[in-house]
Amino acid sequence: MLKTFDKFKYPLIQPRLFRDDIQKGISVLKSGQITMSKLTKKFENDFARYIGAKYAVMVNSGSSANLLATCASCNPERKNTFKRNDEVLIPGICWSTSLWPLIQFGLKPIFVDVDPNTLNMDINDLKKKISKKTKVIFCVHVLGNASNVLEIKKISKKKKIIIIEDTCESLGSEFKKKKLGTFGDFGTFSFYYSHQISSGEGGMVVCNDKNDYKILLSLRAHGWSRDRDDHKKIVKKYPNIDPRFIFINYGFNVRALEIQAAIAHQQLKKINILKKNRNFNRSQIIKLFKKKEKNNKKITFIEEAKNVKCNWFGVPILLSKNLKKYKSKIIQMIEKKGVETRPIISGNFINQPAIKLFKLNKKKIKLKNCQDIEERGFFIGINSLKTNKKILKFVANSLNQVLDNF
Repeated sequence: MLKTFDKFKYPLIQPRLFRDDIQKGISVLKSGQITMSKLTKKFENDFARYIGAKYAVMVNSGSSANLLATCASCNPERKNTFKRNDEVLIPGICWSTSLWPLIQFGLKPIFVDVDPNTLNMDINDLKKKISKKTKVIFCVHVLGNASNVLEIKKISKKKKIIIIEDTCESLGSEFKKKKLGTFGDFGTFSFYYSHQISSGEGGMVVCNDKNDYKILLSLRAHGWSRDRDDHKKIVKKYPNIDPRFIFINYGFNVRALEIQAAIAHQQLKKINILKKNRNFNRSQIIKLFKKKEKNNKKITFIEEAKNVKCNWFGVPILLSKNLKKYKSKIIQMIEKKGVETRPIISGNFINQPAIKLFKLNKKKIKLKNCQDIEERGFFIGINSLKTNKKILKFVANSLNQVLDNF
């Protein structure tokens, strides 16, 4: 059990595996089939069906999912690819491993500001920053919410721009009744312990193009061909090479364990009730907080974007502008009460020291809304189990008690 469970009465990450999840994991351990096998394939098929994609490839983390999606996008086996020094549009509110694969494969990041009402990519700023060099739009669906992905898809189709959707924080969220992660060329997901479904660690890449799927299978496991449905054709083409070890592409080893797939699959079966629980817990915290009307204007709870049905990852909060200068003190007081907080993803990522190290913001662009979110924003976690009203009341009261001082 993580130490944070002991430190905070209401931590960001709470125990959330059910008895059947654990029993399924134990049965895999007892079977001796630890490495990726039939249960992983079954989970991939069911995940693809749930999400509304043709193909799904499980990996060891959401970060690895982003790595494979980026790598597949520029692969020589693919027709529509990017080249070194082409531009990628990415929101300034993002996670480190959303960005780094893009850098590692030679793309030049152009940071896009976000809409403060949704925390997601601002479409108007996106349109302003598209150029002839733009070859990729990397969407990051923040904390369960989303931008107008149909508008982004329309733009990309017209200009033949690749879309990668980082849906690691937003599994189960929908835009116009279509699951996030299925609008672009690739969608990525994470099964980290705090996410909507979990296997401790783990991730998934989805796509709808069969050739992309074959590329992903090779990239996942060393670059070999053995997992692909064209393996027999490849064997015939190279009769002098051991058919078990034909390397048709470059690759990594980012395979998931069978136990991860087994646990995540059990959680997927319960995703609708887990989604209901998470959204209930969030709405109750907000409802209980708002009973004390004098504090209602001191913070803003981020709501669902238009046409979005969220499976919330957390409760994102913005302090009022006049409380911005007290943010550090407010956070300290909230955590002293026993409620753990964290920044909204990584805050304004262009402020991170690694951006300067790799000279990724030479023009010193400023992202006004991202900066404002960094200075005023934070979030608290949500449990996937339905939380006791006494605990939810404790969270709401803790926020109110702290804000009473300002």
